[in-house]
Amino acid sequence: MIFLWSGFSKDVKYLIQKYIISMVSKNQIKFISSLHLKKNRIANQLFIAEGVKVIQELLKSNFILEHLYCTEPLFDAVQPNLKSIISESDLKKISALTTPNNCLAVFKIPTSMPIFDKGLILALDDIRDPGNLGTILRLCDWFGIAQVICSEQTVDLYNPKVVQATMGSISRVNVSYVNLKSYLQNSALPIFGTFMDGSNVYKENLPKEAIVVMGNEANGISQEIENSIKKRITIPRFGDLQLTESLNVAAATAIILSEFRR
Repeated sequence: MIFLWSGFSKDVKYLIQKYIISMVSKNQIKFISSLHLKKNRIANQLFIAEGVKVIQELLKSNFILEHLYCTEPLFDAVQPNLKSIISESDLKKISALTTPNNCLAVFKIPTSMPIFDKGLILALDDIRDPGNLGTILRLCDWFGIAQVICSEQTVDLYNPKVVQATMGSISRVNVSYVNLKSYLQNSALPIFGTFMDGSNVYKENLPKEAIVVMGNEANGISQEIENSIKKRITIPRFGDLQLTESLNVAAATAIILSEFRR
C-alpha cells in the first residue's frame, strides 16, 4: 500500500514520525563524532551544526545539507531521505554539546570565496576561543562587515562551538584563513590595530574603508602583525580606579565596529 505523505495533517505526521525512530549505527556515530575534530572536518569537507535556530539559518543559505538528525518531527521542508528521527540517547552520542539540543545537522563545507580588498574588513590575529570567534561573526553580520580575515592560528570556523555561537551568521560573513602578515603587507587599505596605548577611538576620524585588526585574547596583537599596522587605536577606560586590564575581545570588537560605522 502506498501512502501520500503530503496528504497527512501535521498532527498525523507527528504521530507517525514519533514512532518511526531510526537507529544510528556505530559507524555513523563514530563518523559524525569524528567531525568534532578539525582534521576530520577538513578530510571529509563536512561540519556539524546543532539547534533549530542555527540549522534553520543554514538551510536558508547556500550551505548544502548532508543529513539531519532530530529527536522529534522538525523541518518539514527537508526531504525525507535527508532526515532521520533518532533517540535522545543517540543524539547525545553524536552531539558536541554537554546538553544536546533536539537536532543536529551535517553540512558540506563550502568552497572558499575570494577576498576583495575593499570596504571595512576585520582581521583576527590568533583568536583562540570558539565562543569569541562565533560572537565576533555575529557582530560582523550585525554591522555589515562582509569579510573577516583570520590568521592561520585562529580557531577553526567550523569548530562546533564556533558554529553554535554564530547563531547562523556563519552563512552571511565571508571568512578566509591566510598568512595574515603577508595579507596586510600587500593590502592598499589603511590598517588600524587595537592597543592599550593607542589614540582614543572616540576622537579619531575613521574611514569607511579600512582593515581593523583585533588581537589574541591573552597577548593582543603579535609583534609581526604590529609592524604592519599604520594607526594604533584604543578604547579608553572611564572608571575612576582605572584597574581593569583589558576588555574581552568580542566586547572590544563590538565597540570598535560601532565607532567605524557611526
